[in-house]
Amino acid sequence: MRFTNVKLENWRNFLSVDVALQRRMFLVGPNASGKSNFLDAFRFLREVADPEGGFQRAVRSRGGVSQLRSLHARRYPNVVIEVGAFLDDDQEWSYRIDFTQDNQRNPIIKRETIKNRSHLVLNRPDDSDKADPSRLTQTHLEQVNANKAFRQLQDALSKVQYLHIVPQLVREPERSVGLKRDPYGGDFLEQLASTPKRTLDSRLTRIRDALKVAVPQLAELELKRDVRGVPHLRGLYTHWRKDAGWQTEDQFSDGTLRLLGLLWVLLDGNQPLLLEEPELSLHPEVVRYIPTMMAKLSRKSGRQIIVSTHSQDLLSDTGISSDEILMLQPTPEDTKITEASEDEQVQALLIGGLSAADAVLPRTAPTEASQLSRFGD
Repeated sequence: MRFTNVKLENWRNFLSVDVALQRRMFLVGPNASGKSNFLDAFRFLREVADPEGGFQRAVRSRGGVSQLRSLHARRYPNVVIEVGAFLDDDQEWSYRIDFTQDNQRNPIIKRETIKNRSHLVLNRPDDSDKADPSRLTQTHLEQVNANKAFRQLQDALSKVQYLHIVPQLVREPERSVGLKRDPYGGDFLEQLASTPKRTLDSRLTRIRDALKVAVPQLAELELKRDVRGVPHLRGLYTHWRKDAGWQTEDQFSDGTLRLLGLLWVLLDGNQPLLLEEPELSLHPEVVRYIPTMMAKLSRKSGRQIIVSTHSQDLLSDTGISSDEILMLQPTPEDTKITEASEDEQVQALLIGGLSAADAVLPRTAPTEASQLSRFGD
């Protein structure tokens, strides 16, 4: 599946957003501009579509409708998420959900529509909803007895992946008890351990070879379970004395764990992948080649990758085009998103030979950042 566009209304700090999406996208903006919130719209749909999740759980896990609705929503208070997507069979679909809360602050659906090649497959509320309003506490997307006509869309949305590895969670596997598909790495080692051995060995070999570039002393990488059955990553470092060079994940550096997680998820599946600041803890020279890795793997698998970043090094890749960049710019009331391809100044700078980093980052930088130099005066 590949998302072709997304429309947001009153979603967190976005009053109105309507942007096209390419197979590889970079979200660029200052701190607290909404990059994570933008990605969370896709995570929200994934959780709604997940058979173990659903609409109510997705809303409540985020603190309720009041935490999701923009503080500046006025005349039309409904929260809206609408996406267009091509599935693997090249069929074009769109999904839209409008929701709010009732007088008891319970999340309720105001509208749910699904289209397939412009044909309206689902349009709610329908007569049954009007006769029984309690039905509007659930989407048809999440209900097996209601989603037969669009189950392939539900299945694709439920497989969207998100990753933002927190190394400390990987180092403490006890924290993974009860977790499943934790985007922060709490069950990362269990995910590896549940992979068929042949696939696991193949991926770890490829990851080891790639890691050697960033960690030159790394000779071997393997997954082993301890006497309690808890999985552990082990790496053999050649610069240590013979037979004493094995380290487990609790001794890996933050950068090693984050890069390892990134390489793993890039190899894991072909559904849309959401990444937050993959440059964290990594050497700038390693960061420079992340976009190239993404582009190559995306061409092979057709996978869509949407990335938030602040990194000058990551955006210095000359292969990044203006239609792959979304610029987030906070205003007093909300955050505006501009496609870099529609910004004449950015286009002129790129045509003039500047990288995306030089053309875009100054346009999205905090205007008063220089005032930080006064701290301590």
